[in-house]
Amino acid sequence: MANASGFFTPTMRISSSINLNRSGFRCPDVISKRIRCSSTSQGVESFSPPESRSPRLVSKGCKLVGCGSAVPHLQISNDDLAKIVDTNDEWISARTGIRNRRILTGNESMTGLAVEAAQKALEMAEVKPDDVDLILLCTSTPEDLFGGAPQIQKALGCKGNPLAFDITAACSGFVLGLVSASCYIRGGGFKNVLVIGADSLSRFVDWTDRGTCILFGDGAGAVLVQACDSEEDGLFGFDFHSDGDGNRHLNAGIRESTTNDALGTNGSALGFPPNHSSFSCIKMNGTEVFRFAVSVVPQTIEASLAKAGLNRSDIDWLLLHQANQRIIDGVATRLEVPKDRVISNLAKYGNTSAASIPLALDEAVRSGKVKQGQTIATAGFGAGLTWGSAILRWG
Repeated sequence: MANASGFFTPTMRISSSINLNRSGFRCPDVISKRIRCSSTSQGVESFSPPESRSPRLVSKGCKLVGCGSAVPHLQISNDDLAKIVDTNDEWISARTGIRNRRILTGNESMTGLAVEAAQKALEMAEVKPDDVDLILLCTSTPEDLFGGAPQIQKALGCKGNPLAFDITAACSGFVLGLVSASCYIRGGGFKNVLVIGADSLSRFVDWTDRGTCILFGDGAGAVLVQACDSEEDGLFGFDFHSDGDGNRHLNAGIRESTTNDALGTNGSALGFPPNHSSFSCIKMNGTEVFRFAVSVVPQTIEASLAKAGLNRSDIDWLLLHQANQRIIDGVATRLEVPKDRVISNLAKYGNTSAASIPLALDEAVRSGKVKQGQTIATAGFGAGLTWGSAILRWG
């Protein structure tokens, strides 16, 4: 069955004691070379792994050792938007806290931003591309239908061909990527995992809809998660959820073309081959999404704190997905976190989806605001609907 951390736990008899650390991961002090597994199959009573193989349960921790970010050059202000839709700077800033956003143009690409952010994270961590074991690209807007992570691996010059793949969980994606990285490190023996949050939602915005076009921008942020001794573990607890029923409040679904000129009228009667399709623009019920966020985000952070064995007073910084300043302020108030301990750069970049948390973290670290050893409560929330949180330490 699945344990509280979401890991599948087989029925096993292990001759040594196993402790549960505060991250919810099982960490053995000593693991016997001989492990007996219960089984209903006759003749299967024991299994002795070869001497050269590593134990399946590894007492490892993980820590964040490098970060980086990148944004497009073009800045679009609220005044710029007022020239194309019926809005103004005061209306936008009062309701969202956003004043500017960055938009991809010309030869810029989301992949390029992701690569730049990743390179900066590797430089800070003093890790070479060849030493990266895994690349996780958290995005909902890949520039290839089959995913963009392998292209980042190629651009970074990782000669060992490490596994690289995409994680799609919208604005919750980066936090999910962090926890996924820890799973590969703790359970798979990986040493260096690059987690990148990058999105270019501007490509899916209806720029005539003032309810959504004012919110979104493009960007990328990255973190290098590295294996460490369990005593140095920097991921203390996490909590994740999803609710597909809420998809109706925030989505960008498939939109089929009504005609297919290549087939004429022959294929249309049969319904095959299917018409060409594309994704629609972002559709959002802002009121419902706001209610959802201010309700579930404090709850998930409280759950992560409980799993970590920590209290609100142990939090040095609150770092939420940068969606709306009123949401950030509301969550901080409910958790009784002072304003001077809340990280926010929403005014400069708007909602950059999976990029928002690592982008804000990178700026906070490089400015000296977030210091080595400080504890951060972070949470993502958005389309799906999905939401989740993690309690972690920087450095």
